[in-house]
Amino acid sequence: MTAIVTLLTDFGAADSYVAEVKGRLLLLAPGVTLVDVTHAIEPGDIGGAAFVLGRAWPVFPDGTVHLAVVDPGVGTARRALAVQAGRHWFVGPDNGVLDSALGVKGARVVGLEVPAGAAPTFHARDVFAPAAAALAEGTGLERLGVPVGDPVRLAIPEPRRQGAAIVGQVVYVDRFGTLVTNIPGQRIDRRGTVRVGPHDLVVHLTFAEAGAGEPLALVGSAGMLEIAVRDGRADAVLGLSRGAKVTAAALPARKNER
Repeated sequence: MTAIVTLLTDFGAADSYVAEVKGRLLLLAPGVTLVDVTHAIEPGDIGGAAFVLGRAWPVFPDGTVHLAVVDPGVGTARRALAVQAGRHWFVGPDNGVLDSALGVKGARVVGLEVPAGAAPTFHARDVFAPAAAALAEGTGLERLGVPVGDPVRLAIPEPRRQGAAIVGQVVYVDRFGTLVTNIPGQRIDRRGTVRVGPHDLVVHLTFAEAGAGEPLALVGSAGMLEIAVRDGRADAVLGLSRGAKVTAAALPARKNER
C-alpha cells in the first residue's frame, strides 16, 4: 500500500511554504500520498494545532506518518522529534503540538538531528519533511535519532465533578465559531441544561432543532459537548472563547470518576 503522509501547519495558502514541504516529501519518498489536514491553524497556536491533530490522526490507517508543524521556536534550542504511537508515526517540534501522540501508552520518542545547511527558519521543509519521508519509506524510528525521555506535554485541562454537575471549559473554537469543550458527551445528562457564561442552553441532537440565531448545546462528531448558534457564530454571539467555563448536568458518577 502506498504510504500516507498527513500535513498540518499554520502556513496558510498565500505563500509557497506548503508546496515546498510537499516537494521535498515527493522528492525523497516518490509516490507517497499526501493528505492536508489543515494549513489554517492560527499562526503560532500550538494548543489549537494539538487539538486538531489529536482529533484527525486516529481516523487514518495504520502506518500513516503525520507531519505537524506549528513552530514559533523554529531555529532555537527546542528539539525536533519523531514519535511512534501504536502503528502511527509523527514528526514535529518539541513544543506540545504532538501531545496526543505522546499520550499513547508505549509511545517511543527520538530527537532528530538538524542537518547541516537546514534553514533555521524552515525546519518543516529541511528537518521534518526528510524525517517524515524516511518513515514513509520504512526507516526505523531508532535510525532517525536518539531516545528522548522528557518531551514537552501540554497542560490539558480535565473536566471535574461538582455535585450533580460536570464542569469543564472551551478548549477549541472551530471555523464556524462553534465552542468545543473538554466534556465528553457520554458524561452529560442530555435532559438537563448546559450553562456557559450567563446562558442556560438546551441540549439538542442537531443544529436544525434550534431556531434561527438560537444558542444550543449538542454532542459533536468527536463525542464532546459543543456550544453553537444556529446560523451564527457562538464565539461572536456569546462573546466567549477558549478557556470559558462550561457546566453541564451530569449523569450519575461512575466508579473512580472525578
